[in-house]
Amino acid sequence: RRQRQMCIRDSILGSGQVGTAVAQNLVEIPNHDVTIIDNDPEALRNIGSKLDVQTLLGNGSSPAVMAEGGAYDTDLLLALTRHDETNLAACKLASSLFNIPNRIARVRLSDYLEFTGPDAEEDNDGRGTLDLFGVSESICPEQLVTERLADLLCHPSALQVLTFAEDKVRMLVVRAQSGGRLLGQPIHTIHEHLPEGTDCQICAIYRNNKLIMPTPQTVIQQGDEVFVAAATSQVAEVLRELRPQQQPTRRVMIAGGGQIGFRLSRQLEDRFDVKIIEINEKRAEWLSENLNSTLVLHGSAADESLLEGEYIDEIDVFCALTNDDENNIMAGMLAKSLGAKRVIAIVNRSSYVDLLQGNTIDIAVSPHLVTIGSILAHIRRGDVEAVHPLRGGNSEAIEIVVHGDKDTSKLVGRRVSAVRWPNGCHVAAVVRGDEVFMGHQDVQLADGDHIILFVARRRVVSELEKLIQVRMGFFG
Repeated sequence: RRQRQMCIRDSILGSGQVGTAVAQNLVEIPNHDVTIIDNDPEALRNIGSKLDVQTLLGNGSSPAVMAEGGAYDTDLLLALTRHDETNLAACKLASSLFNIPNRIARVRLSDYLEFTGPDAEEDNDGRGTLDLFGVSESICPEQLVTERLADLLCHPSALQVLTFAEDKVRMLVVRAQSGGRLLGQPIHTIHEHLPEGTDCQICAIYRNNKLIMPTPQTVIQQGDEVFVAAATSQVAEVLRELRPQQQPTRRVMIAGGGQIGFRLSRQLEDRFDVKIIEINEKRAEWLSENLNSTLVLHGSAADESLLEGEYIDEIDVFCALTNDDENNIMAGMLAKSLGAKRVIAIVNRSSYVDLLQGNTIDIAVSPHLVTIGSILAHIRRGDVEAVHPLRGGNSEAIEIVVHGDKDTSKLVGRRVSAVRWPNGCHVAAVVRGDEVFMGHQDVQLADGDHIILFVARRRVVSELEKLIQVRMGFFG
């Protein structure tokens, strides 16, 4: 596509953690002019002092405020407030009144996504009523987090599970432990242990929080945080290289019956023995009426006698999913001390994630980082299929699609080893149709390939943009 040189105007409604993080990413993209609208003056002062953005105080769904914020010239609206009605009303105005071409809404309530009415067509791509509001793309943080948690429960050895190319490839973050077949061995020996036809790619290693870009001679050590990619069907076998096989999850206890707790219980109850603890009596009654086999308990997850009475020492995974970080941390620590084998906690403060993870809290999940990754995939769409922030957002795992031929592309027709990748970029895998190739040096890239990359430093994304000859935004 012909590169558009004019400035691209982005409007963000909401200056919370998600809005701020998205703004930070947008201002790093050349020729993007960002305006943030919020009704919290202090939040706007804070973000205005840190980022080169314009700020506007007011209701983001007010047509007068939107017009003052430059809506008539805006190319992209990101409605990211915590209120669905505000986000949807803003998208409707953006579409009908201001003709803003691209409109992304943060939507929390499942009714907006799932309700279609009696006369709706069967196949509506799961968009529910969003078309009525002029929403181009929707982001549901609760559903994204639920999917991430469900993947973690299905892989009890992993700290993170990321899916790519319609789940043909998975990248997992695993802490190497004694009993893993590769422990103490150089990486190139991994194929001595793997069954014939099984392959993987170790993309990065963090040792004592310091990045090591692996080579075939790199030796895996106890406690290493290893980023490994494999075809989804081969993940279980690959994990045995890094730590001993763990018993599959059977019993799950969830603290918090909010949107995420309810969604996760509903998704798991047919496969696992699930208990959910909810402190609000009316909400507990609602949960008991809307869940099938899940056992709903009214009480506090910080009640030691309640946990012991429900045999916490037999629980495989305890999930602390309330809206309060401190409650999640304390409940998780208590559950672990009483015998829960594994603890997963939602932590909204992204800076806490790396501090907590791997200690009493086995896995800390940041809803904001999960949400931001989904938004970034839309912002960089066209050639970027997925973005997953890692290590507090400083690194990323990215899925791109390459196009062209040897004359028009710097990638197509070239072997992985012949491409001058930005410093810190590692090719994890290549997906071509239904075929999965690990990102080894001799793999030759073709038009339409999906390339999964580990990017150690987010600041080199602009270099990657030039390499794939696609603007990572809505216009190029």
